[in-house]
Amino acid sequence: MRLSQKWVKKLLNLPGAELGCQTVDVILKNGTIIQYLMVLNCQDILGAVYFSEDDITDIVASEL
Repeated sequence: MRLSQKWVKKLLNLPGAELGCQTVDVILKNGTIIQYLMVLNCQDILGAVYFSEDDITDIVASEL
């Protein structure tokens, strides 16, 4: 899924942005937290994602 500029700006300030690959947790409006998703170049969430950008309330760096 390609993210809008709103989320790209946020991801630019999270760890890994300078490397072009980040591991993030996505928090959805229904309270679900989807952990350890890969994001490339601060804009593309990889893998099978079963939510839309409208469902996202926050994106944070994954804790290892």
